[in-house]
Parts: sequence; structure tokens; C-alpha cells
Amino acid sequence: MIISRTPFRVSFFGGGTDYPVWYREHGGAVLATSINRYCYLSCRYLPPFFEHRSRIVWSQIERVSSNDKIEHPVVRAVLDLMQMPEGLEIHHDGDLPSRTGLGSSSAFTVGLLHALHALKGQMLSKMDMAKAAVHVEQVLLKEAVGVQDQISTAFGGFNRVDINPDDSFTVRPMTLPPGRLNELQSHILMFYTGVSRLSSEVAKESIAQIPNKTNDLHRTRAMVDEASDILVRGGDILDFGRLLHDAWQIKRSLSAKVAPEFVDDIYTKARAAGAVGGKLLGAGGGGFMIFFASPERHQAIIEALNHLLLVPIEFEQGGSQIIFYDQERYSQESLKRRDFVRFGTNGDPQAGNDRTR
Repeated sequence: MIISRTPFRVSFFGGGTDYPVWYREHGGAVLATSINRYCYLSCRYLPPFFEHRSRIVWSQIERVSSNDKIEHPVVRAVLDLMQMPEGLEIHHDGDLPSRTGLGSSSAFTVGLLHALHALKGQMLSKMDMAKAAVHVEQVLLKEAVGVQDQISTAFGGFNRVDINPDDSFTVRPMTLPPGRLNELQSHILMFYTGVSRLSSEVAKESIAQIPNKTNDLHRTRAMVDEASDILVRGGDILDFGRLLHDAWQIKRSLSAKVAPEFVDDIYTKARAAGAVGGKLLGAGGGGFMIFFASPERHQAIIEALNHLLLVPIEFEQGGSQIIFYDQERYSQESLKRRDFVRFGTNGDPQAGNDRTR
């Protein structure tokens, strides 16, 4: 049994510049952090006592006779990529809902790759995890996604990521003065809007607008430098929140689907209660929103948004990890050897088993 734990992420600045259609011409950069809310994936070789060959548990429960019959697109693609045999059980649990702007889809992909490589006895670096997840989502599944989610969930930590036109990238942990990171966290509130959406569908329209939004995306890219400077040089921490407000105005202009009317209403109420800035996380359309405000204004914002669920978060540093590893009694090789013992009606052991692989 292998269990991987992969964090969700909060992206502050640079979103949109991590799409290939942009960074392959201009380069890109993002400022983001992983948080202490996780995607868990357990994987094991399935003993040969069942009608089905593999079992996949997510929002559905799939019992299939072969990998090509699996409905979950990421699971099917990853098993094919890694040439995993039939006879697996994969179980997913998440701390927060999927399709809510926290990079949960990429956390699932990264965590699955990590767990299955561990199941095969292979070490996978954080760089390799991120690159493999990008390959699965962009190339194999042809999803309209960028690259920041895979990188943030694989590496973990509060980082600046610079993305080069040749698809390479550099992850630079933010080195801040003592107490600065805690000060940043103390100004952030995160709420769940109650609405989930398929981010790739929202992203398609934003991506289509990129050729018409060159100035906006250059400005978005520059905000990564400005936000980093605010944090490192010890400027007024509220300037970070004001910059978030400016970034949100740009983001919401990329597509009408980014900020539906109910999102604008939430944002207006939060600002009236004392938030200096904020944003809807992910591609837009719903999910989680963060707001930036002085701690003394938090209670007023919570009361103004009392119809929403407040979700406390902290930054985390670990990235995707294997948190449980146990070499099972029945390994993949033992399952192949048909060395199980079947007892006949007279109680005598007989070699083999009707359902061995």
C-alpha cells in the first residue's frame, strides 16, 4: 500500500502567463504557495479474489476488467503512460472540493504519478513529477491548462516560478525577512463560494483572448516582480493586497466567464467591509476566493460574507510526499506466479487460484 499526499495551491500573481500560447513567445512568471489542504491517493496491487481486475474510487466507484475501460481520464492516461498492469486499487480523498480553483486536478495528477512510481519502487524527483503531470494534462489529455498548478503542487512552498519559452522553468523559494511570511498569512482570508466549475472550460475563452490582451498580460507578468519586491524589501504589506486588487481587475477582463455577477457581488461586499484586495482563485467562474485585509478588519469581512464558508489555511513547504509505504505480502510478482493456495472441499490445499493473474 502506498499513500501520497499532495497539497493544493493558492496563486497570487502571474496567472495567465503560464499558458503555453503566452510563455512560448514571451516567457512567464507566477508567484504562488502551496497550502495545508491536501489530495490523498492510496494505491496497491489488488489481490486476486475479486470479479473485477481493478477498482478506482473517486466521486464514482469503478470496477473494471482492464485499464482501457477506466472512465477517469487522468487515471486511464497515467496507467497507460506508465504501462501499469491490471490489478490495481486506487482510492482518492481530498480535504476540499474539486474544481474550485486550488489546483486540485493537478494535485491529483501529481499525486497519482508519485504514488504509482513508489508502488513500482521508483523515486521521482519534484521536477520530474511536475513535468510528467504537465505532459499528461497538456499532451495526453489535451486540456486547456497552464503549468503553474503542476509545479506548485509538486514542489510545495511559497515560490516564484519563471517559465521559459522552451518549456523549462525555474522554481525559486521566496526568502523573506523573519516574520514576513507570517505577516503575509495573517492578512489572508479564504472563502468557498459554493460553486464548482470545470476550469479548463473557463480557461478556453481566456486563452482565446490572449492575442488581444498583450498589454494586460505583460502587466500581469510585471506584478510578480512588484509583489516579490514588496515582500522582500519590507514595504507596507497592504501594498501586496492593493496589487492583488489591480491584478483581479485585469483577470476579470479576460473573459465574461471569469467573474459572474455573484462573484462581483461577493467582491464588492468584502471591499466595503475592509478588504484592500482579493481575487477568485483558478481560472474563474466559481470556487474559492481570497481577500487581503488588516487582521482587525477580518471579523467585519466574515460577517459581511456570512453566507459563505470560511476556510482557514496556512502555507506549507513539503509539496507532494509519500506518507505511507508498506510492502504488501502479495506483490505484483507474487500475483503473477500464481502462488496462492486454494483449498478444495475436502480441506486439502491445491496449487493455484481460479482468479489469479
